[in-house]
Amino acid sequence: MPSTHGQLVAGVDSSTQSCKVLVCDAETGEVVREGRASHPDGTEVDPGAWWTAYEEATVGGLLDGVSAISVGGQQHGMVTLDAADEVVRPALLWNDTRSAQDATDLIDEFGGAERWANDVGVVPVASFTVTKLRWLRRSEPDNLGRTRTCVLPHDWLTGRILKQGSGFERWTTDRGDASGTGYWSAGSGDYLPDVLDLAVGRPLDLPHVLGPTEAAGRTDSGLVVAPGTGDNMGAALGLGLRPGDAVISLGTSGTAFARHDAAISDASGAVASFADATGGFLPLLATLNAARVLTAGASMLGVDLAELDHLALAAEPGAGGLTLLPYLDGERTPNLPEATGSLHGLTRANATPENLARAIVEGMLTNLAEALDALRGQGVRVERVLLIGGASASRAVRALAADLFEAEVHVPASGEYVALGAARQAAATLVGSDQPDWDVRTDAVLEPNADAAGSVGELRGRYADLRTQLHGIQGK
Repeated sequence: MPSTHGQLVAGVDSSTQSCKVLVCDAETGEVVREGRASHPDGTEVDPGAWWTAYEEATVGGLLDGVSAISVGGQQHGMVTLDAADEVVRPALLWNDTRSAQDATDLIDEFGGAERWANDVGVVPVASFTVTKLRWLRRSEPDNLGRTRTCVLPHDWLTGRILKQGSGFERWTTDRGDASGTGYWSAGSGDYLPDVLDLAVGRPLDLPHVLGPTEAAGRTDSGLVVAPGTGDNMGAALGLGLRPGDAVISLGTSGTAFARHDAAISDASGAVASFADATGGFLPLLATLNAARVLTAGASMLGVDLAELDHLALAAEPGAGGLTLLPYLDGERTPNLPEATGSLHGLTRANATPENLARAIVEGMLTNLAEALDALRGQGVRVERVLLIGGASASRAVRALAADLFEAEVHVPASGEYVALGAARQAAATLVGSDQPDWDVRTDAVLEPNADAAGSVGELRGRYADLRTQLHGIQGK
């Protein structure tokens, strides 16, 4: 690609919790400056709070000398705008569940889950934007009547940056974030008017979908504004994801996603057929239960996370027959919103803190191992797993992950990968070329232990049997 030597680019991660901004060397990806500010809590928020946080995060000349900027944002949020581009009502975020019934209604009205999977690439749940628009039509028809367009959180912040001067021309999005709306198909690369009509009952003036390195505009100061993308797509860019790679993110919730060469169709709704930010595809599965399973287990045992690791590693594989289904907050995948966690197989012989700690770690990781199986079941190649998120620092997680995931596991150094991916996109957009090659430092490489195959198989079998017994779900 053309040289970007000496130039600076910025990446923004506008997440549910905060705004993080990294300023990087465009050629190497080295982080030279960074800033952050908090977002308000809640499942709906005035988008103006995102702008306030962005201004706070970039105060003090953070963006001085920056040539291009890109925004990675939380997916699925509904930002409604009127004919004057003013916000109609507070944005509903991905984690707002008031549209759950609307999701069910839309599935039925469009002809069932299989048609959604084939035509759209996703089967609606409350997180998707299309269900929130249906909720708006049902619950706030006056607000819908005032709505001319609906944009996503990253779209809104991108436009707000351009609206500081004369650089704004139209609302834009990218294919990655658009694929999480429920009315744009990664397979066809088009908006779906019939789906939108089901949700809204009339057309909306939707954002123009930009190509991977097509600029949204340029500010009066000459700052190139890249298309931006959704947070998962940004993380894939930041990690330098390549074919054969899958990511397991162990944050508050869990995600599993991978690079793929085609759209997929999963009528079960487990795997969403998302696009990525490079022109390819990013099939993704989300769970509700990940790192918080460990914190809940530590609390139950009256220990800290370090001691939970110590106890878990002192137990034998399989935890003496204890099995945890870790659905502590219900579960999204499998779709069990009313489920609770279940601990089975308790006897006097295995009733030790060590076995309980081991079952907690094994249960959380087995839930994510099933997510990887779901990706593989859609023909996605998984040769290497990149393990990120807060729980990836756990010694017990690192000791067990490669065996349970049945793949080599790389643990990248701790970093803000959504913001880094956005900065990488900004660097590519600056010169209109492919993504630059930026090194991602690895903290650890974990290899599966061939001798553990028997114990892992026994644990996975127990887990699957218990899930079938309690919830009627078949599978590995």
